[in-house]
Amino acid sequence: MTPALYLIPVELGDTPHSHVLPDYNREVILSIHHFIVEEVRSARRFLRRVDKSIDIDALQFYPMGKHADAALFQSYLAPLDQGHSIGIISEAGCPAVADPGADVVAIAQRMGHRVVPLVGPSSIIMALMASGLNGQSFAFNGYLPIDPAQRQHTLSRLETRALQEHQTQLFIETPYRNQKLFETLCRTLRPTTRLCIAAGITTVNEWISTRTIAQWRHSQLPQIDKTPAIFLFG
Repeated sequence: MTPALYLIPVELGDTPHSHVLPDYNREVILSIHHFIVEEVRSARRFLRRVDKSIDIDALQFYPMGKHADAALFQSYLAPLDQGHSIGIISEAGCPAVADPGADVVAIAQRMGHRVVPLVGPSSIIMALMASGLNGQSFAFNGYLPIDPAQRQHTLSRLETRALQEHQTQLFIETPYRNQKLFETLCRTLRPTTRLCIAAGITTVNEWISTRTIAQWRHSQLPQIDKTPAIFLFG
C-alpha cells in the first residue's frame, strides 16, 4: 500500500472510543509506527485507549505543538520517503482544523505525498448540524480578538455578513472566557440575531441551545467555564 500521511481524529472528551471512531481507524493506527502529535503524553494515552496491546515505546513521536520548532516539520515526513506511513494526532477532534497539523499537511501536499483524512468527530461541523442555522454557507473564524474594542468591532462585522449573506458565523474561545464572551455577545449583537452555544459535544455534559439574543439576555448559561464550546450566530 502506498505510504500516506493519515489524519487521525481523537475523541472530544471523556467519550468511549467506540462511540465516535470507526473500527477502520484502529486498523490504520496499528499499522503506523511514526506519529506527528500536538502533545506526546496525551497522544500516548489516546493510542493506549485505541488498543492496550500497542507497544508505545516502540513508536516514534514528533512534536508539533506550540513550543515545537516548525523548521523541523518537513524532516518529520522523511519516513514517507522510506515507505512508512505517518499519523497526525491532535489534542482533540480532527487534525489540521484550527490546529498546527495544518502546517504539516501543507508541507506534505507541496511535496506530493498522499494525505488521507480519517472519519471522526469535528466539533465545528457537529455544532453546525445541531444549531438550526444555515449549513449551506458558513465561516469558521477561530478565536476572536482579545481587545474589547476590536472584539466588538469584529462581532459587528461578522453580524453584518451573517445578515447580508445569510452566512452562519462560527468561533471558539478559551473555556475559562466562555462566560465573558457570552456577555459580550448579548451586549453587542442585535436582539433578533440567533445565537447557538454548543458545549461539551459528544460528552455526557453535552449542551446545545439556539435562541435569539433577546431570549439569551434573560437566560443563564450552565457552568461551561471549563468546557470547550463552539459559538455560532446567524
